[in-house]
Amino acid sequence: MKTFMEKVSVLPLGENVLIKPEKIEKKTDSGIYLPQNASQEKPQKGKVVAVGESDKIKVKKGQTVIYKRYSGSDIKISGEEYVIVETDDVLAVVEEKK
Repeated sequence: MKTFMEKVSVLPLGENVLIKPEKIEKKTDSGIYLPQNASQEKPQKGKVVAVGESDKIKVKKGQTVIYKRYSGSDIKISGEEYVIVETDDVLAVVEEKK
């Protein structure tokens, strides 16, 4: 069964980037994992899902990025949460060391 994102393309316009925020998992001292909604922190790391058509955008689909914590617009598509941020709000690309 295809998900909504597979059926519909959400393409940011201009200098905008669509990001799937990374889920924040918090663990108590006793080892119990708390759900994301129990945390007051807003994620600021996520995977780029789509980018606008501007030449100013320096990130690519599939990259993991860090973005300003309270920037962008939160949206929900088919139960999944995303954030659309301006390219200037993307602070860094996370590269995994091997």
